[in-house]
Amino acid sequence: MIGTLVNCLTVITGSIIGVNVHSNIPDNLQKILFQGIGLFTLALGVSMFLKSEYILIVITSIVVGSLCGELLQLESQIEKLGDFLKNQFDSSNERFTEGMMTAFLLFCMGSMTILGAFEEGLQGKPNLLFAKSLMDGVSSIALAATFGYGVIFSVIPLLLYQGGLTLLAGSLKGIMTEPVINEMVATGGILLLGLSLDILDLKKIKTLNMLPAIILAVLLAIIFI
Repeated sequence: MIGTLVNCLTVITGSIIGVNVHSNIPDNLQKILFQGIGLFTLALGVSMFLKSEYILIVITSIVVGSLCGELLQLESQIEKLGDFLKNQFDSSNERFTEGMMTAFLLFCMGSMTILGAFEEGLQGKPNLLFAKSLMDGVSSIALAATFGYGVIFSVIPLLLYQGGLTLLAGSLKGIMTEPVINEMVATGGILLLGLSLDILDLKKIKTLNMLPAIILAVLLAIIFI
């Protein structure tokens, strides 16, 4: 769990820096920084999707997983959590909840999250998560400069999701083969593509409602590969 704890610490630190330098960053620089993050997220999503060797698994996972997430109203539930935290901390930033949700997806859906968690869980080496921590710390500065303190609270789902994967890795050693991980990563790539469109203000997509697709991709890959 050391890698995840360090990751959370860098996100918190970067977010605090971003919030404090917000007023000193001109709007045009904030905009170009965010566009850069959007393009990076787009490229990362494409590279992750290309890992798939069984496209039908990814398509089925996205379609069925999205329907499940929509029925469960996952995005609405997370928005309520964000609004609750916003009220608790008396934040005036209207984009508090959006910042938490965007940061959560960006920090948790990347291939480094999954592979890094399994590396530490199976081998006890948090090297990949340390590298991810540095990247997330830098990204959190730009995100917090736009969204405010909401970005800090993305460490809650980050700790639960990434830390949970690390703890589960040992028991899943015989199941989570490389082909299974590749399909899970590829499905996560689709979610990042959706997130990138939102970041770039091209299209609002309910990416959080697609989260069950990740679990479904693992199950289908285990069954059919």
